[in-house]
Amino acid sequence: MSVPAGPLVLLAGMNCTSDLWTGCGLDHALTPAVDADDLDAQVDRLLRELPPAFVIGGLSLGAIVAMAVTVRAPERVLGLCVTATNAKAPTPAQRAGWAGWRGRLSAGETPAGLQSEILPLLLSERVRATRPDLVERTLRMAEQTPDATLAAQLRLQATRVDLLPRLRAVRVPSLVIAGRDDALCPPGFHDEIATALAGSRLEQLDAGHLVPLERPAAFGALVRGWFAGLDAVPREDQPRSGRVAAS
Repeated sequence: MSVPAGPLVLLAGMNCTSDLWTGCGLDHALTPAVDADDLDAQVDRLLRELPPAFVIGGLSLGAIVAMAVTVRAPERVLGLCVTATNAKAPTPAQRAGWAGWRGRLSAGETPAGLQSEILPLLLSERVRATRPDLVERTLRMAEQTPDATLAAQLRLQATRVDLLPRLRAVRVPSLVIAGRDDALCPPGFHDEIATALAGSRLEQLDAGHLVPLERPAAFGALVRGWFAGLDAVPREDQPRSGRVAAS
């Protein structure tokens, strides 16, 4: 039996806002905040607040949360769309980096100041050289992120686990979009996710990490086309997959 696609939910990445989706033609999407300090707590909140059935997507940390929601409650997810992300557990170097940022925030540094240091990881070299407006938007998103929100996101990052084994049990229509020049989450990460998600569709765009910011028209066309096709996709009954964070 096929079911109509429910509302589209889009989760922005760390130190980003819903401006990430501006220009993608996805203005109808719900854009709840990612601001809990624990992955399970963030999933709990979304499952309490979102409609009974929905399509969920996200970028980077937002995509990690979207995958965790899907693992926890696949019976409520009509479709999953992830971009510029990593389903694996954090490395010691990542944990140390997030702890360093938390310390610097506590010492008075700002989300925008921290964001400015990692622009080469967020935007492709071409965009940094030719699109000062996109550099400004990237920094403005961080300016609009409260210190407390970024601190919570950094703590949430540290509660991540390896989602790949659990994604293999999911039977949800899925779209995986990689940025060809993503220095933070390279295309290989997306190959792993697409392999784990049975029947997923894998696409690649000429962009850095902030794919929808760099390629809004192309990104939006992919998501809208995929979303429109969900009405015809049969769904399977799935059991709950359990909590996602380590005990």
